[in-house]
Amino acid sequence: MQITEIRVYPRDEEKLKAFVTVTFDDAFVVRNLKVIQTKDNLFVAMPSRKMADGTHKDIAHPINNETRKHIEEKVLAAYRQKISEGGDSEKTPAPSKTEFGGGEKPTTGADDKVE
Repeated sequence: MQITEIRVYPRDEEKLKAFVTVTFDDAFVVRNLKVIQTKDNLFVAMPSRKMADGTHKDIAHPINNETRKHIEEKVLAAYRQKISEGGDSEKTPAPSKTEFGGGEKPTTGADDKVE
């Protein structure tokens, strides 16, 4: 599986540095990865959902460390390139809520009945 596209949406926040969308094989997209600044370095957080108890659970994530490292290297390289090109949050609009899976309502098929 190859990464065929990476889109970086820089943010101007203390810890959250960017949202990222990654496309695999021009056929599968994973949205809402985050580039996070820690005290010592940057890392990539996988998309997650906040649970009722306040913890976060990954929605999508690599199964092994080799794949995680590969994704993180590519995402951080794309992030650094975007920043070096002047792609800061003032020039790059934040992704819409719909693009990252937030805010839209579930749809139903024509035969589905919602009560």
